[in-house]
Parts: sequence; structure tokens; C-alpha cells
Amino acid sequence: MFTVLLCKIYIALHTQAGQTAKEKMRITQVRDDGKVNTMRTLKIEQLVEQMKKETKAQLVSNMREVLPYIFPGDKNDYVQKVPKLLPAAAFVRKNGVMTMDEYNGVVMLQVNNLSGPMEADEVKERVKEFPQTYLAFTGSSGKSVKIWVRFTYPDDLLPGNREQAELFHAHAYRLAVKFYQPQLPFDIDLKEPSLEQYCRLTFDPELYFNPEAMPVYMKQPMAMPGETTYREQVKAETSPLQRLVPGYESYKALSVLFEAAFARALDEQHGYQPGDDIHSLLVCLAGHCFRAGIPAEDTVRWTRAHYRLPDDEFLIRETVQNVYRTCKGFADKSSLLPEQLFVMQMDEFMKRRYEFRFNLLTSQVECRQRNSFDFYFRPVNKRLMASITMNAQYEGLKLWDKDVVRYLNSDHVPVYQPIEEFLYDLPRWDGKDHIGDLAKRVPCNNPHWAQLFRRWFLSMIAHWRGLGKNHANSTSPILVGPQAYRKSTFCRLILPPCLQAYYTDSIDFSRKRDAELYLNRFLLINMDEFDQIGINQQPFLKHIMQKPVVNTRRPNASAVEELRRYASFIGTSNHKDLLTDTSGSRRYIGVEVTGVIDVVRPVDYEQLYAQAMAALYHNERYWFDEKEEAIMTEANQEFEQSPLIEQLFLVYYRVADDEEEGEWILAADILQRIQKASKMKFSSGQVNYFGRILQRLGVKSYRKTRGVYYHVVAVAQKEIQGNCERLAGRKTL
Repeated sequence: MFTVLLCKIYIALHTQAGQTAKEKMRITQVRDDGKVNTMRTLKIEQLVEQMKKETKAQLVSNMREVLPYIFPGDKNDYVQKVPKLLPAAAFVRKNGVMTMDEYNGVVMLQVNNLSGPMEADEVKERVKEFPQTYLAFTGSSGKSVKIWVRFTYPDDLLPGNREQAELFHAHAYRLAVKFYQPQLPFDIDLKEPSLEQYCRLTFDPELYFNPEAMPVYMKQPMAMPGETTYREQVKAETSPLQRLVPGYESYKALSVLFEAAFARALDEQHGYQPGDDIHSLLVCLAGHCFRAGIPAEDTVRWTRAHYRLPDDEFLIRETVQNVYRTCKGFADKSSLLPEQLFVMQMDEFMKRRYEFRFNLLTSQVECRQRNSFDFYFRPVNKRLMASITMNAQYEGLKLWDKDVVRYLNSDHVPVYQPIEEFLYDLPRWDGKDHIGDLAKRVPCNNPHWAQLFRRWFLSMIAHWRGLGKNHANSTSPILVGPQAYRKSTFCRLILPPCLQAYYTDSIDFSRKRDAELYLNRFLLINMDEFDQIGINQQPFLKHIMQKPVVNTRRPNASAVEELRRYASFIGTSNHKDLLTDTSGSRRYIGVEVTGVIDVVRPVDYEQLYAQAMAALYHNERYWFDEKEEAIMTEANQEFEQSPLIEQLFLVYYRVADDEEEGEWILAADILQRIQKASKMKFSSGQVNYFGRILQRLGVKSYRKTRGVYYHVVAVAQKEIQGNCERLAGRKTL
């Protein structure tokens, strides 16, 4: 399965040996304008600098200027003058033939037919976000973008001969398309992968080049991808069984045709009952089997095996043979009803031309075309349904839009669960601590970070598997540090490439219904810029983080349904004063990032998740206990905002000791006095949670008829100024 194949690669940056290989990378440039035929190799750095500047001859600019006036198919001399670039390998001439000298492992993806520079810039901005992007530039036409991605073996080596390189390159191209296509707003123009695939030299001062890009690690494939033909092949079916019952295996086709022939024979033999003369029924049945194209021997065998017919081999065999000798028009007419035949033909057409699946995460039917180079599953939309209808009618099948909709909504479309496909195809764990290694990529001074991250990671996997259905993964790591520390990149790096479509960093908590649906739609939600979440959204955030299931109505649905929750949360922030919940902060793992996070070393996703699966299999605890929650609460104190109302209380009052007389007073009365002394007004919301603040501060209390009384001591007037100065530096909410 293609999704599983994608997940069986390791994404990693070069080791020291890999850097050496990178420095040796040579790109072949070919000039063939009909008069001059030359070939040279350049280092990648030389090529990048060359593309940033226009040559004196202005070949690219001249080509772009005349392109709008050139009709398709017309010869363009300006295009021929622009040199070709072959990124996959370095080539040399041997005996006048261009021969591969060294394979580079560079796969080129092309996004063509863009409207102009604006769309090209949009594509480049998108691909910049991915650490795998090695080079991205606007094509020579100005209306395309070329994306280069590097692939290597896990040991950072590359195939040494052309045969291995061709196999490696074919698989690498497929995986690159599967990873990038879901992330792009425009379609990748699919090409048959070839080592000689080229693009023209371009002029793009704003190109993107990342020499430290993460190469994709992939093992050497042993054979070409399963689909070796890239064009639709519709062959005429010579077997009458397959022609009359399309899409069925032979034994199933025989069963369907025989039962239809038997039903037709019974209808013609009015009032036949078991025990009546069998001869006329056998003659009628044999005739219908003959016209349906069932071989004589199969007719005999199925007749003998039928529960409503006698097991008289001599009578059956002689009757069938006589009918088959005298009848004409073998396989000319089926006993199937027109409705049955139409459904079978539709089912055969759908399964022959397309591959459908119902994605349980997206709740959408996805499709890809068979026997083509269209290996990426796309959501079925109205345009695709119309194309399916047209293709069916081209083949003579009277298929309409409503028939396509009915088919896609039926159980003929298999269910697809991407999580299960990934998790349950993992190899055996190699015994190394990959989860700990992933946590140690985050530089911090929190000695408990690796332990807490491990627990959170196990909880994420456990809830993907459906463990702990009565509870959710309600804890979220929060990475706190300056910009450019690669916090968001690290969050994205947690998911393997095949599950990247189920990651999001765009959630709006003000749109509550959409936010709840995200719990079912995504696997990992990054609360980017966590400190920007308003205090009025905190109660809903708390609610949604601990929500085990989703009870809501899908878009365009008529009823509320219970949806499974998959999502876990993680967050980032540039500022430390971000926790505002007065009830506590045990749901967050706050960690101050002290340096740039390592997002360039290899991530062995198979072993990373295999370790988690092995831990869960051996019943390792995936929930946080009281000790760990206490650790998180203590560590989160440096990230908590101090509400203004709390600071004012500490200015004018203090907590009374057991031996002190103090005074017992209602929270509302305390607040009224503070308001009068400070000449500040408080909202009704602040008044409501003032009592919770007093409890958090450890103020003793007891309940009477009028309410809850708190034991406090009013601060002397001379101490108020000192309290103000002492609290002046505290963060205020």
C-alpha cells in the first residue's frame, strides 16, 4: 500500500559522511540549440548563483517575453537556446553517448500552468516550510515552480549503478509526490520518472536554496513500483463469463449466471414443484445456460449441486449435451435482469478504472485512477464525479451522476483508516530509546522534560489506538522560546510524512463547532502562539482538551452523532507569561527552550512509533500520575500570569496565620474594599473567580448561611507602598 510505503522511509539530515556527498554533488547542464551541443557539470552552489543572475545574453528574459505570443506546438528558437538542467545525476559522454557517471538522488517535482509570479511565489512560500525542500525556483517560463528533494540510503550513500539508480529514483519520485501534493494549493504535473528528466535554466533572484535540507532516507527497492504502465489500457474481454458478468471471478460469475438462468427457467415452467417431471425444466435450464455462455461441463456440475434439482448425473449430462448440440447463439443472451447487468457493469467499470476508499479521519471518499501515474488519492469532488460519468459514457455505459453518488455512498467503497495502516505495519522495535532521543532534541533546563514528553507521546499513540475511551489526552507540551528556535518545525516533525495531512496549526477556538470537529479530523493540533489565546477562550480550551468524544453535527448532516476523538495537542509561544487558568496548570508541560531545536538529524519514524507500540503492548502507563502532575504544576509557575485582582489582594491583604486573630470576611466584601482603596473597577467575571484565587493562595475559609468567609489580615498603610514595589515586576493578567 502506497501510504505504508511512504511511512517506511526515514527523514534525516546529512551526517558527516552525508555532507561530503553533498559537497560532491554535480548538476549536468546541456546546451543543444541545433548548432551547438555541449555538456558541462556544475556544483550545486555554482548553479544556484548562476540562476540568481541573468546572463548577458538574457536568454531566459527573452524567452519569457515571446512566450505569450507563441502558439502551442510552434517552434520556439528562444526556448532552444536556454540550457537544460539534469538534476538526478551527473552525466559524461562516452563514445558520443551521454552516460550516467554519478547518481545525485535529486527528485524534481514540477508545478506547471500557474497564472504568473504571484502563484509561483505562493508555491515557493509553501515549500519553504518543509525541511525536506532542497531547492525551489520559478521555472524558465515564469509560470511554473520546480522543487528539488534529495533522497539517500539510510547510511547516506546512493546507488552506484544505473540499474539500481533507476529503481531507486522511480520509488523516490512517487514518495516525493505523495508527501508534497497534499501540502500544495496546485497540482503537481506528474511525469514518468527518468534519470534524464530535465528543466530549463532559469532566472530567479528569489529562489529558495537550503543546503542543510533534510534528505529523505529510503532503502534500495528490489523492483519497479507496482504500476509500470502510465496510460489507461482498456482491453476487450474475450471470456463470455467476464463479458456478461464483468468484474467477477470465474466461479462467482458462474454462480450468478446459473442462478439467473435457473430463475428464468422456473418462471417459464409455470407452477413447477419438487417431484414434478424434471425433464422439461432441465431442457429449459440448459438452454438458458447455453445462451448465457456457461460451458457445458460447468452447467452439468452446477445442476447436480443445486439443492432443488435431483442428483441424476446421467439424465443431467445427456440432457445438457443434447441441448448444447442443437442450440445456436452461445453466450448471446444473459438471463440477468437489466438492472442486475447495469449494476455489475458499473461495479466492474469503477474497480477497473479507479480505486476508491472512505477515509475515516476526513469522512471523505478518496480516489485515484488505476493503471496510470496518478498514485495520490484525492478527495472526490463534483468535477471528478463528472469526469467519472463522462469516462463511463465514452465506454458505452449509461452511467449518470446519481449512479456515481449512490456507488460512492455504498459499502462497495472500502473503509480506510490511515492510523491503523501505519501503526499495525511497523517492524519490531530495535530496543533503542527513540522517544527519548526525540525529546532531547529540545534543549532545556527542565530535568523532567524527557520523562514527561515520553508519557505524553505514549498517551497520543494510545488514544489513536482507541485506548482509554473514557478519557482524552488532555495534557499538552508548550515549547516556550524566541523566534527562529524551530519550535513549530519540531511540532510538525513529530508526525511521520504519511500522516502529515492530519497535522494542523490553524485552529480557531472562537468557532466552537469547527474546533470540536478538529478533534476527529486531525491527529495532532499545534496551538501556535499559545499566548495569543484570550482569557475568555480558556474555559472552552479546557473543555475541549479533556473531551473524550465529539458529539456534534457534521457539515451538511441532519443529526448529531458521536465521533471518535483522535487529536492530541501541543503548543508554542514566544513569551513566558502564557498560563492564565486560576484553577491550575496541570494540563500543560511548560518547557523553556534554551537553544535552537535539532530538527536536522534523522528521525527513524518506524522505530520511533514501534517503540511506543511495544511500550503500550507491555502495559506501560500512558497517563500522568499525581507525582508527575505535581512536577508539571511546580515547573509551570514560571509561565503563569498573575491576575491583577490577585496582585491587588496581596497589596492590601495577606493570608492570616493560624495564631493570628485577623478577620473573617466575605470575598465580595474584600473585593469591595480593594476596589475602593485602589479606585479600580472589576468586571463581573473577575468577581466570580476571585474566590478561586483566594483558595489557590491558601486562605482558610468556612461556609455560613451568607456565603464563604475567608481568614485574612489587612496590611498596614505603611506596608502598602512596599508591597506595591515588590509586586511591580510580576506579570499581570
